[in-house]
Amino acid sequence: MASMRILVIGGTVFLGRAFTDAALAAGHEVVHFNRGRSGSPDARVRRIAGDRNDEAALGAAAADGSWDAVIDTSGYLPQVVRKSANAFRDRAASYLFVSSISAYGEDGVDETSPLQPVPDPLPDTMTPDKYGALKAGCEAVAQEVFGDRAIVVRPGLIVGPHDPTDRFTWWPHRVALGGRVAAPGRPVRTVQFIDARDLARWMVLVLGKQAHRTFNATGPRVPVTMQELLEACRAVAGSDARFEWIDEAFLAGTDVKPWTEMPLWVPERDGETADLMDVPIVRAVATGLTFRALHDTVADTLDWSLTRSSLHAWKAGLPSPREVELLRSWDARPR
Repeated sequence: MASMRILVIGGTVFLGRAFTDAALAAGHEVVHFNRGRSGSPDARVRRIAGDRNDEAALGAAAADGSWDAVIDTSGYLPQVVRKSANAFRDRAASYLFVSSISAYGEDGVDETSPLQPVPDPLPDTMTPDKYGALKAGCEAVAQEVFGDRAIVVRPGLIVGPHDPTDRFTWWPHRVALGGRVAAPGRPVRTVQFIDARDLARWMVLVLGKQAHRTFNATGPRVPVTMQELLEACRAVAGSDARFEWIDEAFLAGTDVKPWTEMPLWVPERDGETADLMDVPIVRAVATGLTFRALHDTVADTLDWSLTRSSLHAWKAGLPSPREVELLRSWDARPR
């Protein structure tokens, strides 16, 4: 693969960080364009200081020579993505926009399925209830401006070391603590997620192949059940964790929030969200997407989480008192 010159908008946090690692390992030149607020500067790459909302700063970055690709991992508002896409339209061969499977509407989750309608008028800020619809709008802008030079990647839950959301990390952490663990729904319910390092390595491949298409990107290739995930967490930690599988109807009755308080739980009875754990990835796999062993993702995530402060404020997962109360209520249910 010929060496590429790649500009990453952001680049210091999670997926941007993993992409930088993968691109450098493949021998490409990487430059970061960011404000320098969200993460520590990467000494391995050159940084162009600027705010992606600032058209003058974007113009200066675009004028810094020609680019084989621009990587946009941090676009949440269509009007903001339009600024960066317009700035690089005549200076970059490809524009890779990282979207989300949350962009899909209610009628399927393959790459040809309809997306959510874009909010009109566009809000000034992204809110969780509009996340998917705004990602759909961002995709449309990237494709409008770059045409057949646009690449749209729709990941599922991205996991692994340096994940700022805790939506996967909480499970290895909680299982490592041992004891009785509240587990959501049916043990054989399948779950999907992708290690940021696998996603990043594949994104580099896609750029090299100039595969200008739209891709779902989640995994693993062979379906994994929630039980298999939790058992992998227990094996990695060597803990005495015991899993108490709580019926999802009971969970709903206790107001446990799917995905946040109970990470990786999407109620199977919810027709609007159940498909988000059954996303086809044939197109991405055919283009070179591969997956490391589940054990490795869990082990690396747990090792990284242990480097954080013991006072870390978890952004996902059940606080211990709430889990204790949930288990107490489950035990007291009518039989």
